[in-house]
Amino acid sequence: MSPGLVEQKRMDHRIAADVVAAETKLLDPAVRTDPLALDRWLDPDFTEIGQSGRLWTRDEIFKDLLSTDQSAYAAAELSEPQVRELAPDCYLLTSVVQIGDRRSRRSSIWRLRDGQWRMAFNQGTPFPSTEE
Repeated sequence: MSPGLVEQKRMDHRIAADVVAAETKLLDPAVRTDPLALDRWLDPDFTEIGQSGRLWTRDEIFKDLLSTDQSAYAAAELSEPQVRELAPDCYLLTSVVQIGDRRSRRSSIWRLRDGQWRMAFNQGTPFPSTEE
């Protein structure tokens, strides 16, 4: 294998780890209830399709997160992460998040802008704890 390919694989691993770490950060109740932290981690063009199917804007997500109890997210567990490059500095993360007895498959799009990871899109789809 050529040295360039080895370096590319290392870079991909680092980027994947950074994207997963950013997603995990947004599961932290301290971040979810801090307007400055949310401003840092959510892209200005952020949108979300919630588990109910509702389309949320960035402003609506801010208002909802800051006005509801986020303490259940302290027990959030992220598993099965897969990161794929969509375009330069733009990555899709798919994962499973479990919070208590609630489980969802999630997909999020992360952008790297000016050295800062920002979530541009998120969608969660609930599914039972034991898939059939």
